[in-house]
Amino acid sequence: MRLYPVEAGNFKLDGGAMFGVVPKTLWERTNPSDDKNRIEMASRCLLVEEGKRLILIDTGMGNKQGDSFFRHYGLWGDYSLVSSLALAGFHPDDITDVFFTHLHFDHCGGAVNKDNTGKLIPAFKNAYYWVHKSHWEWATYPNAREKASFLPDNILPLEQSGQLKFIEDPGPFIKETPFPFSIQLIDGHTEKQMLPLIEYQGKKILYAADLVPTVGHIPIPYIMGYDTRPLLTLKEKEQILHNSFEKEVLLFLQHDPHHQLISLQNTEKGIRMENHYKFKSYFSP
Repeated sequence: MRLYPVEAGNFKLDGGAMFGVVPKTLWERTNPSDDKNRIEMASRCLLVEEGKRLILIDTGMGNKQGDSFFRHYGLWGDYSLVSSLALAGFHPDDITDVFFTHLHFDHCGGAVNKDNTGKLIPAFKNAYYWVHKSHWEWATYPNAREKASFLPDNILPLEQSGQLKFIEDPGPFIKETPFPFSIQLIDGHTEKQMLPLIEYQGKKILYAADLVPTVGHIPIPYIMGYDTRPLLTLKEKEQILHNSFEKEVLLFLQHDPHHQLISLQNTEKGIRMENHYKFKSYFSP
């Protein structure tokens, strides 16, 4: 097995929304905001090469929406999904599987493109697209709180393509999967978010997705205002972070533009980051 971090682009989100009830005077110590109160965010995916399979975990927000959409998100930097795949030595047509942690637009938008006629088509024509069945039902009949995060243009073309596949195990931990990794299911952020747990070169890596978006979100009460069940997130986060510390699991951070991979320590204030690493420098080829 080989793993490749794939930077799919950078954007910004409102800092208050990203930290919920935590006062700005606290969260801006780790996540400084711009003049519109927005903090810097990454869209960091992970490519898993196992034999003849290339499994892409999440796809970023893509580029098919118009300027009026992207204006809200302050896109910055030079990363793109296709160029980052190319740096790793791959083409979108090489991808055999796309695994979605969940279907919020910043995690799945890059899975669908517009062709030159404006038709919506899968960006990875040779891939199966995997999502949890309960989450698919949640996303296709969204509640009012999450409706703006589930964009039909990102979701429905996958079903129409015939390339959509479901994970149906209710979890909370799925060891036997169609992938070379196990899956932790959590429900606080959204229904049945799937977190891959990967064993790689003698280490365990948790793809933390929106459970721990950035280093600034490690303290247990630092929970996004976007979460549908924040008290459940509180419980899930405490359990997973303590378990990760005890078992020396590394966290792969999807949304932190400055920290790719971190280890944890237990302090008098609770679980905190111990060290941070560039993925390629930590793991040998």
